[in-house]
Amino acid sequence: MSLLVVGSMAFDAIETPFGKTDKIIGGAATYISLAASYFCSDIRLVSVVGGDFPQDFIANMQERGCRTEGLQVRQSEKSFFWSGKYHLDMNSRDTLLTELNVLADFDPVIPDSYQSPDYVMLGNLTPTVQRLVIERLKKRPKLIAMDTMNFWMDTAMDELRKTLALTDVLIINDEEARQLSGNYSLVKGARTILAMGPKYLVIKKGEHGALLFHQNRVFFAPALPLEDVFDPTGAGDTFAGGFMGYIAKSGYHSFDNLKRGIIYGSAMASFCVEKFGAERLLQLDRTLIDHRIQEFVDLVQFDIEITD
Repeated sequence: MSLLVVGSMAFDAIETPFGKTDKIIGGAATYISLAASYFCSDIRLVSVVGGDFPQDFIANMQERGCRTEGLQVRQSEKSFFWSGKYHLDMNSRDTLLTELNVLADFDPVIPDSYQSPDYVMLGNLTPTVQRLVIERLKKRPKLIAMDTMNFWMDTAMDELRKTLALTDVLIINDEEARQLSGNYSLVKGARTILAMGPKYLVIKKGEHGALLFHQNRVFFAPALPLEDVFDPTGAGDTFAGGFMGYIAKSGYHSFDNLKRGIIYGSAMASFCVEKFGAERLLQLDRTLIDHRIQEFVDLVQFDIEITD
């Protein structure tokens, strides 16, 4: 099964209470693709970078099964750059600098070799660009998932609603879910959001786990308690990559299978935060991943006898 991934590939400069970096590789499509590559062998990447983006990293992604015919390289321009500083709780951060560069006028090109993907993951981009990708596909995929953020709710709500109507899965965090729905209650908010078009809603709650909603069904997966959390950058995208990578590998998307996808996504995100940027995602193997997934299973598996 194939997975089409659309999003940014970028440079980040990150500061947390535990250290700081100069420019390192980041971007939604980078994290999504790396995480998904451990499960799906046919990843079709659509993104744009400048001539400053390292060719050896692109080659590394190709070796991991990421096809790059849809990656635009603009040699005379610079890649997207973001710089941020995290607060002590690691849940809030300040953006210090954003340079859109090549992303400012990104027009996604879907090569003929990318047509008819089985699954699609739309990373956080303008809702208009996300919708363009859907409209440029010649055949409806089995499942289209998308991410979005508060900024688009503030500045492009009408466009966001149009794109939501075309997608099957929306993946957002709890703050975004509350803003999008206008409800503090995530359960009530989920009903409002599902009425906008998506069949499934995933609400990420960071260190407090993740929720999956579908019709009147709800599933909750806890987050794994970790000793070391160095950098949460990209954890949400890594979650999405693990989630959709597993779904693409399994080839079906029932509610029960999406529940399993939540666990796979959570496991991958738990690796991501252990080091800065995408460094940890480059060091994994299936043995480590399988062990981490089993830790999640052990965390919630219990026997109970209900008595009067």
